[in-house]
Amino acid sequence: MITLSLIGIGTGNPQHLTLEAVEALNTQDLILIPNKGVGKDDLAGLRRTICERVIRGAGPKIVEFDLPTRDEATRDYRQRVDDWHDAIARIWWNNIQAHLPKGGTVGFLVWGDPSLYDSTMRIAERLKPLADLSVQIIPGITSIQALTAGHAIPLNEINGPVVITTGRQIRDNGWPAGADTVVVMLDGACSFQSLAPQGVQIWWSGFAGMPEEITVSGPLTDVGQKIIETRAQARADHGWIMDIYLMRRSNGT
Repeated sequence: MITLSLIGIGTGNPQHLTLEAVEALNTQDLILIPNKGVGKDDLAGLRRTICERVIRGAGPKIVEFDLPTRDEATRDYRQRVDDWHDAIARIWWNNIQAHLPKGGTVGFLVWGDPSLYDSTMRIAERLKPLADLSVQIIPGITSIQALTAGHAIPLNEINGPVVITTGRQIRDNGWPAGADTVVVMLDGACSFQSLAPQGVQIWWSGFAGMPEEITVSGPLTDVGQKIIETRAQARADHGWIMDIYLMRRSNGT
């Protein structure tokens, strides 16, 4: 029997871990940590730091693996992602067989919450045909919570709808119909540039909730270019960036 524990760790700040997450990390037999390669070493390092801070005693065995990259030659986006997830699942399975041949508990530290724009649960589903396997989900603080806390703003207007979407959707489809507030994730292209900026307020955070957090807010007409430049500089300085933003406009704008 194998149990996969998908443990939400918030935005990388060890203080964002819940007590449930801390206990889950301490009960694993094996923890697998992905290494995304040169320039993103900090991501694996942050996971290791979290383990060092909260795991008591000898703790579980910790194994790093090289995360495969998506094949950009595959033109269909969904197929490209599915192939990538298949490759990751194979690496998971090979490591589980190598380090837990008789079964046990395997932990994965998931940024934010496993349910929100994260593929770990979908990858875990791919292992179910291969073994007697169960999946345990430990929720975590999301980047949305870190964003609104960092700017000290509510997520929604009174009785107002909120749409959580991606940069790709904003570029392809524009402002979501019926939404007063839009939260944009997974946006490496500052897709707010594709919108008419008049009447739009934006709250942007890079490294939300972490010590190096950067925040910019104001009318999109005034701060859009500043966000683009700040994001580019932060990525150059760190080799990577995780960012998120919230936009709000009045009905009819």
